[in-house]
Amino acid sequence: MDGSKAGPLKELPLGIDATTEEEYASQSRLLQEFTSISSIDKAWIFKSDSGIGSQAMFSISQPNLLANKRKKFILSSHISRGSNNSVNFQWAPFPVEMTGVSVIVPSPSGAKLLVVRNPENESPCQFEIWGRAQVEKEFHIPQSVHGSVYADGWFQGISWNSDETLIAYVAEEPSPSKPTFTGQGYKKGSSTEKDSVTGKVKGIGRRNGGKPMLEKGSLHFLSSTLTEAQAVKGIEKSLSVGQVVWAPPVRGSHQYLVFVGWSEGTRKLGIKYCFNRPCALYAVRAPNFESEVDGPELKDNSTEDVPVINLTQSISSAFYPRFSPDGKFLSFLSARSSVDSGAHSATDSLHRIDWPIDGLLSSSAKIVDVVPVVMCAEDGSFPGLYWSSFLSNPWLSDGCTMIITSIWGCCQVILSVNVLSGEVIRISPTDSNSSWSVLTLDGNNIVAVSSSPVDVPHINYGYLVDKESKSTAWSWQNVPSPTNECSEKVKSLLSSLQFSIMKIPLRDVSDSVTKGAAKPFEAIFVSSKTKRNDPFDPLIVILHGGPHAVSLSSFSKSLGFLSSIGFNLLLVNYRGSLGFGEEALQSILGKVGSQDVNDVLVAIDHVIDLGLASPSKLAVLGGSHGGFLTTHLIGQAPDKFVAAVARNPVCNLTLMVGTTDIPDWVYVEAYGSEGKNSFTDAPSAEHLTLFQSKSPIAHVSKVKTPTLFLLGAQDLRVPVSTGLQYARALKEKGVPVKVIVFPNDTHAIERPQSDFESFLNIGVWFKKYLS
Repeated sequence: MDGSKAGPLKELPLGIDATTEEEYASQSRLLQEFTSISSIDKAWIFKSDSGIGSQAMFSISQPNLLANKRKKFILSSHISRGSNNSVNFQWAPFPVEMTGVSVIVPSPSGAKLLVVRNPENESPCQFEIWGRAQVEKEFHIPQSVHGSVYADGWFQGISWNSDETLIAYVAEEPSPSKPTFTGQGYKKGSSTEKDSVTGKVKGIGRRNGGKPMLEKGSLHFLSSTLTEAQAVKGIEKSLSVGQVVWAPPVRGSHQYLVFVGWSEGTRKLGIKYCFNRPCALYAVRAPNFESEVDGPELKDNSTEDVPVINLTQSISSAFYPRFSPDGKFLSFLSARSSVDSGAHSATDSLHRIDWPIDGLLSSSAKIVDVVPVVMCAEDGSFPGLYWSSFLSNPWLSDGCTMIITSIWGCCQVILSVNVLSGEVIRISPTDSNSSWSVLTLDGNNIVAVSSSPVDVPHINYGYLVDKESKSTAWSWQNVPSPTNECSEKVKSLLSSLQFSIMKIPLRDVSDSVTKGAAKPFEAIFVSSKTKRNDPFDPLIVILHGGPHAVSLSSFSKSLGFLSSIGFNLLLVNYRGSLGFGEEALQSILGKVGSQDVNDVLVAIDHVIDLGLASPSKLAVLGGSHGGFLTTHLIGQAPDKFVAAVARNPVCNLTLMVGTTDIPDWVYVEAYGSEGKNSFTDAPSAEHLTLFQSKSPIAHVSKVKTPTLFLLGAQDLRVPVSTGLQYARALKEKGVPVKVIVFPNDTHAIERPQSDFESFLNIGVWFKKYLS
């Protein structure tokens, strides 16, 4: 061979052969096409200047792999309605990027727009009030007043008052002054953050980027005509606050703010996905403004001597307050099933209290149950409210019907709820297995988004078929939109796939289980419409976390990618998942590592018995509690799986209980509801022995399955040590193991580059062992 014509030898990465490198390159190109699909996050409707039709504004986002951030855009459209209830969206030619914007909140009339830019480093928090063609007012609030405005959807509370002159919001408290040490030793007097050698600590809730805990947020307000922010005083320091709304104004009476307050107890615990933290609705008197020639003027900022009123003392949980349009009652959700049982999430209930027309508030107001907790739903019937979310204005024109999004089995659905009668109607299509979510209301019509495991998100427009009659039938029109677009390759691949929702009958049901826990559970099966090459495509079993969460029949870019490279998927909603009634959900408490493991094995055997999978081509993938199940399964069924992937898995409860932000979770999942009362930060030898027996590490000696571990180094929920310990134990046994630690990621591993690298390695790992 003529060496003079040969190019330089290509140097491959350590441990990667040419075939594996080509697999990485090929999968990377496809994964980039899936990753670039935009997400539809929010929408708002505004009245049209002409009075004909309306204007819509959509907030969309897209990962930016180069910058390792998410880009946020605003895309606008004019909505016009024609004859026969037809609707037409006329889209702006291009979206507009909202660089540096943390949150936007339109005023009630739609005439103004609040834009918040949270600070970076030591810079001030920026507030901008936009008009139709210009920024009308800009505020820079220094960090000595408060830190970032909460924009996380849970603590977030930004509310305009009715005449659009005042804005209430929740922000991080300013950091306390810290001691400063110089070359001469201790420096007297308060220090700046820059001077302090101790550095900036925002509070344990945000330390190291972990999952948010109960935080010391502070309630503030600003005037659209004044130039400074004011803190609302009189709120107990023991309360973490969020979700503030203005109460209806009462002539001749003080105006109130209503907010959610979480009591801290003896220590701060994790709150994200943890609805079992007691909380209540509180009312506090808003500072008094009086009209002057040049605008409102603050007359009295002293509210410390006015008591803060607990409006929901008789119930252990109350959040998402929403006033009716006429101001006569206040509706709210409750997670009292979670608080009372200790389960981190459970079936929600909906309630209301009457709001006094004279403005005289009482802590003993009667709480009316509107939608109670559903213990056991009959087949096809409403299973209860789960992970329900409220729009800022969820009301139809009758003033008593709310439009909300909830979970019904494997599907996300849109519900109408009459807050006076308690009637609940599923108004998204009942003949669809896709998932639906409400984006905004256009009068009495609905703008929604729908998707499925094989369909990218699409915008839909819904209206009542016959508004004059008492019919509750809704008609939905698919709206052509730029947000529906994806590459031709992705379209082709998704069009070759299909999915179904399976009911999985239980095996060997005990007589002691409740009726709801004895019912079949569900799983989503995604497959190719045609056989590819072999009689059976490899099957990846997908396991959600929680355990009180759910795998929905909605579009996932990462799972769409895995389906498109030759794998069938089985997303198992084992008992304990949301959306199937409270008895089924509660049945897993005290039985983790056994009931949930058996449910997954039953689901796998079910699809094998149906001739949809081969027992020799099975893999398993799960994160958090799904990783707990993954590592349990490869230990309890050591010959069943060819490959496994665990993302931030719970592998050792004994190790986790002393390092996680939710140690009470360990007690409740291991002991059942009685674990709520047994919880201590100093577990006994008996406690640790039970935790060990419930953990995957107890079965590690039997594991044979090659396993990929994906771990976030900044994870406070499931600290990285538990996954590393399990991986090292497998290496000790000679089991093929690969560990990737993402140094700046938390529990979700959701930073764009980390998410991309994560699923690229998952795809290559499964191809290596399942091809």
